[in-house]
Amino acid sequence: MTEIFGFDAYAPKEIAERVETVGVAKARLPLLSQIALGVLAGGFIGLGALYFTLVTSDASLSFAASRLLGGVTFSLGLILVVVAGAELFTGNNLLVMAWASKRISTAQLLQNWIVIYLANLAGALGLVMLVFLSNHWQMNGSAVGIHAVKIAAAKAAMPFWDAFFKGILCNILVCLAVWLALAGRSVVDKIFAVIFPISAFVAAGFEHSVANMYFIPLGILLKDHVSVGGAENLSWLGLWSNLLPVTLGNIVGGGVMVALVYYLIYRWQAQS
Repeated sequence: MTEIFGFDAYAPKEIAERVETVGVAKARLPLLSQIALGVLAGGFIGLGALYFTLVTSDASLSFAASRLLGGVTFSLGLILVVVAGAELFTGNNLLVMAWASKRISTAQLLQNWIVIYLANLAGALGLVMLVFLSNHWQMNGSAVGIHAVKIAAAKAAMPFWDAFFKGILCNILVCLAVWLALAGRSVVDKIFAVIFPISAFVAAGFEHSVANMYFIPLGILLKDHVSVGGAENLSWLGLWSNLLPVTLGNIVGGGVMVALVYYLIYRWQAQS
């Protein structure tokens, strides 16, 4: 297998084994560690979202250049999660592989997802407050703040099924990025493995639940400080009307279309 797939990277079958083993370890982390690492991940993804907003607020960029550069800069979030170490809900949808192998229980799977999801939310909201209080959004004549509100308003107004299917597409790419990062043996390997799938989902406008925990609350806080049409409809209810379908889509994309598919390919027969 290593001769076919090349170089010093782990082969796909080896990655599947590592994903399963890592999933067991994640499910068995002490609660305090899960919470702390989850808060970090929410903040890390928020930093990627902050970087994305800053770059794409430049109106002089063409559509393609803006999407490409925005996608590359947003990759910072998952790079920090993978290399620095943190627990991200969307990446943890890969725990489905350990669950399908019966190495973790349904209760352990759901407990991990709930704890990490709420911790991600806390981390993202904490960063939102810091960004708001720092007046970072006033950069370039408040163009950064205006763009942040436009992003939030568009997400909050997104129809349920659009958000759901964009959530599926997003987490297929996010979990593939994590999968590829586990193939690498060095920091450089992991960084390059993350950039292309993540920049692709961002450039395509797909929906990431944890990123939206930053984007939409920031827009809510800024809507009274900048003038943006449609921003008056931004609300905390709008946040949850987006997070519900996007979260469900993320679970299907990562848990079913990546973890479960690879389980059937590489682990099912090995355990039967």
